[in-house]
Amino acid sequence: MPRLQSKTWSGNHTSITGIVFVGLSNDQRMQIALFVVIFTTYILTMLGNLLITILVQSDSRLHTPMYFFLTNLSVLEMGFVTSIVPQTLTHLLAGNGKISFKRCITQMYFTCSLGCTEGLLLAAMAYDRYLAICYPLVYAVTMNRRRYLMLGAASWLGAFLISGIITAFIMRLPFCGPHDINHFFCEFEMVLRLACMDTHFTETIILGSGVIILLAPFTAILISYGLVMMTVVDMKSGAGRSKAFSTCASHLMVVVMFYGCLIALYMRVRSPRDPSFDKYVSIFYVVITPLLNPVIYTLRNKDVHAAVAKALQRKVLSRRAD
Repeated sequence: MPRLQSKTWSGNHTSITGIVFVGLSNDQRMQIALFVVIFTTYILTMLGNLLITILVQSDSRLHTPMYFFLTNLSVLEMGFVTSIVPQTLTHLLAGNGKISFKRCITQMYFTCSLGCTEGLLLAAMAYDRYLAICYPLVYAVTMNRRRYLMLGAASWLGAFLISGIITAFIMRLPFCGPHDINHFFCEFEMVLRLACMDTHFTETIILGSGVIILLAPFTAILISYGLVMMTVVDMKSGAGRSKAFSTCASHLMVVVMFYGCLIALYMRVRSPRDPSFDKYVSIFYVVITPLLNPVIYTLRNKDVHAAVAKALQRKVLSRRAD
């Protein structure tokens, strides 16, 4: 596989100016098949999340904290897949994956930031459901516009800040190769392998950040839904119990997919495993999960169904008027 040029680092090291992705497959027919599947999934992901965003913004009945967080999640998913998938598709068409080191670091920062934001948003959504189900009488006052806007902003800012800290520590390392990454996009564990010095301290920082950005919100989600389930079980209304279970089940499915993938990928920095393991998990996390999220949240959601019906009815009446 071709190697990119490098320049001399102080001492006996060399500084990487570019890298080559090993990618998903070296077989041309498999690359074409993967391109078709990933491209189709990408388009459907963008359309699904864009539809949710438009529906929430256009229907006043969906201007609630839950749909505010869902809109943030949809915008986030569109940004996340766009930071990875177009580049992957280009590399599949070209038959090889070349990228500058600066672009690699930039991609690593944004994918890490958006992934961390999702974890915090899922925790905020769990807190919102906890208040709505356990304290319905004071929910409107407690989860007011100022509160949910602050939670949303804190999720975005906190994630980008922590990712910036991780990136800053990684950038302090000298990088001397090799130039190949056995992956299809840049993420910090793979970039760490390019460093030509001991990375134990940086890995400790990453693991500490993972506790803050992954395990702490995950714990909060488990506690919130534990309390929610206790409340739901005690409900006398069958309809109320069914609606609460439906909402919780959708959210918990997304939580399991998200945290399951991230813990498998990022909470085992020093654990030996098959080099292809990360790629298999990442394919599901990058390509499949962003497509499933809007499906899971809207499949049994009567409010979204009503918003779609209203939008279609409005469009039909507009055509008749013309």
